[in-house]
Amino acid sequence: MGNNAMFDADAWARVPFHFWSVVFFVFGCMVGSFLNVCIHRMPIGESIVSPPSHCPHCKYSIPWFLNVPLFTWLYLRGKCANCRAPISIRYFLVELLTGIIFLSCWLFFGHQSVFLALVYCIFLAGLIAATFIDFEHFIIPDEITIGGIVVGILCSFFVPAMHATTTPTSSMKAGAWGAIVGAGLIYGILRLGKLAFGRQNLELSSGTKIIFTETAVVLPDKEILYEELFYRQSDFIRLEASKVELSDRCYSNVEVRLTPSRLQIGEDELNPDDVPYLEVMTDKLVLPREAMGLGDVKFMAAIGAFLGWQAVIFSLVVSSFLGSLVGIFLIISKKQAWSSRLPYGPYIAMAATLWLFGGYHFVTWWAAKYLH
Repeated sequence: MGNNAMFDADAWARVPFHFWSVVFFVFGCMVGSFLNVCIHRMPIGESIVSPPSHCPHCKYSIPWFLNVPLFTWLYLRGKCANCRAPISIRYFLVELLTGIIFLSCWLFFGHQSVFLALVYCIFLAGLIAATFIDFEHFIIPDEITIGGIVVGILCSFFVPAMHATTTPTSSMKAGAWGAIVGAGLIYGILRLGKLAFGRQNLELSSGTKIIFTETAVVLPDKEILYEELFYRQSDFIRLEASKVELSDRCYSNVEVRLTPSRLQIGEDELNPDDVPYLEVMTDKLVLPREAMGLGDVKFMAAIGAFLGWQAVIFSLVVSSFLGSLVGIFLIISKKQAWSSRLPYGPYIAMAATLWLFGGYHFVTWWAAKYLH
């Protein structure tokens, strides 16, 4: 095949449509394998490039023939080939889900534009990684949120069909406005939530150990970044500690109060920057409480960059509805305590996915039927 034939659009168009369906599914499973690396390594600050794929238990470097998406996990029955330690089914599910999502993008958007299908594959891959990381660590890494904003705006320029326009400039402008509306709207809700909800009282088991590091409060079941707690100088964390340990001193039966600029332990006042590590024993903790975290603000901005401001409004409304349904189900099943352990990011991701695969058309139909 000559060079001209290789890049001939008509020649490629003669390839059966569902040949590419298979290609997108297989490619999606391969991307899912990479997403598993991101989900495991990003939250703990490891490189997603080096070292190569390895067993998280024995560090066995996985050869390529034992790193085939889907088939390897099934063949090894979910165990490491070297140490036989169990490998979470999450690895299999992420690969399968990503393959299905890529196939769906091709089936929904492939007839319209190959590039549009590929861009949405990238977008949904980010949603998958963000969802699984948020479920496990209650964070969405900046590489996904801020990186998603940048990639979304750039893709808007090169693929104007993302925002139903014909010119790169207008499409890029729509992506930028989507990011601005996404960040602004959620940040506004976050600040209003601060006024409405104020603070949260956590009842803990007697003698619960809590660690204050340079960047976060470490509870027995989760870690909360200070940036998720402190938005104003007046925000504070307060507790009655039966024991307090610093690197150079100890206290017993004192009140501890931490603000962004001051640490008070009993009668002593310290600069938080001079206390890199603080360990306390307590049975009650008062935290500033927000409707959402800053990660959700950046996450919605990335969604707006890819899908536009209309998708932001839809995702906000539908994610709230989904969260309410889950809350009602947990109450009925007498597991409402779980609701505090579920992050909000996955609801946003699900709502954005619904917008992409039909939400836009539903809203357009509803508006035409009932608003005219």
